[in-house]
Amino acid sequence: QVQLVESGGGLVQAGGSLRLSCEASGLIFSMYTMGWFRQAPGKEREFVADIHWGGGGTSYANSVKGRFTISRDNARNMVYLQMNSLNAEDTAVYSCGAAGPWAGTPSRLSEWKYWGQGTQVTVSS
Repeated sequence: QVQLVESGGGLVQAGGSLRLSCEASGLIFSMYTMGWFRQAPGKEREFVADIHWGGGGTSYANSVKGRFTISRDNARNMVYLQMNSLNAEDTAVYSCGAAGPWAGTPSRLSEWKYWGQGTQVTVSS
C-alpha cells in the first residue's frame, strides 16, 4: 500500500531553519504531484507548497514564499521542504501529500489522494 513518511521536524528558534523530508513508497513516485501542508492547533489544514510531477514546477503559499523551498528526488522517492527564517506562525504539524497519477495542480484538499501522518515543527520566539 502507499505510504508517505515525514521526518525532520523539531524545535527551532525563530529565525532558524529546518529541512523536512517525505519518503514515499507503494506508488510510482515520478507520476505524482507532491505537496506539503500544515495544520496548527485549532486551525484548518492549509497548503504550503507543491511540486509538479512533470517538469518540477512549484507553487507556494504567500505566507512562505521566499522562505521555503520544495524539491523532489524521483530516484529516491523523496520530497523535501527547506524552511528558512522560521517564525512562531510556522508552528504546526507538517504533512506531505500526493496527488495523481499525472494530476495537475490540485485546487482542493480533496484532490490529494494520499497523506502522511505528519511531523511536528515548533518555532520558539
